[in-house]
Amino acid sequence: MTWQSPARLWLLLAVVALVAGYLVLQRRQSRYAVRFTNLRLLDRVAPRRPAWRRHVPAGLFLAMLALLVVGFARPEAEVRVPRERATVMVAVDVSTSMLAGDVDPDRLTAAKDAGRRFVDGLPDEFNVGLVAFAGSAAVLVPPSTDREALHDGIERLAEGITGVQGTAIGEAISTSLGAVKSLDATAAKDPPPARIIILSDGANTSGMDPIEAADQAVAAKVPVHTISFGTPGGSVDRGGRAIQVPVDGQTLRAVAEQTGGGFHEASTTAELKDVYEDIGTSVGYRTERQDISARFIGLGLVLAMGAAAGSLRWFSRLP
Repeated sequence: MTWQSPARLWLLLAVVALVAGYLVLQRRQSRYAVRFTNLRLLDRVAPRRPAWRRHVPAGLFLAMLALLVVGFARPEAEVRVPRERATVMVAVDVSTSMLAGDVDPDRLTAAKDAGRRFVDGLPDEFNVGLVAFAGSAAVLVPPSTDREALHDGIERLAEGITGVQGTAIGEAISTSLGAVKSLDATAAKDPPPARIIILSDGANTSGMDPIEAADQAVAAKVPVHTISFGTPGGSVDRGGRAIQVPVDGQTLRAVAEQTGGGFHEASTTAELKDVYEDIGTSVGYRTERQDISARFIGLGLVLAMGAAAGSLRWFSRLP
């Protein structure tokens, strides 16, 4: 935390002086009460009350003054705020290997569930789009703030939806970049701040070279975050025969490192949700310094009302 007017903090010395004066006054009153020998009369003019009550209003009032002084000094803090036109493209692998049951109930179903939670956790003003890819890639939902359309798109994710088998990670990146460039009428010349998230379980087997696609992402200044999802022991049942489909994240790691994104590994549904949560705290935000004096002033006013309420409740002479 920094201060726009740090010299004003010297006023806290006045608050400290008031605290000291209050403590001295309390000591004098205590001595006077001891010297007052007519205890029956003393009990009538100053009936016994819990000792802490008489200090609460004064304590709240002094705390209020301190908070108002801090607010008067205009404190600043770094605050994360959503970027204007922030765009997130989520690309999900829908190849046959995503039907492996090493993740309950299977990789694709778990990915869909975690994807829903991820997009629901993003700010409403974020544009979010969805790409499905296997041997080719297709935009299921163009980037927009329409979360209902996005949920419908996630629900439609299924094996074979792209019509071609394989794993085309490069195509997924290139298709996502194209969707970002078509966000609005100015996106081609003035690209929005964007991130691409790729979830897959295998190495690239078809389409564009992922490294070439990563070069395009670097040129567009769009980091690509990748998630390698599955376990080494994954398998799918084809005609009663188990086909091994171990997870392979080498290509995904290379893409993330080249574009400045993050590479993540997840072997359970819980881990995938944690990965999405971690990614969600960084995409589409910028950090800026903001005046937060209103926080201290607001809390000070609350304490002032508390002090007034305490005084009326405990020290009112009304019947």
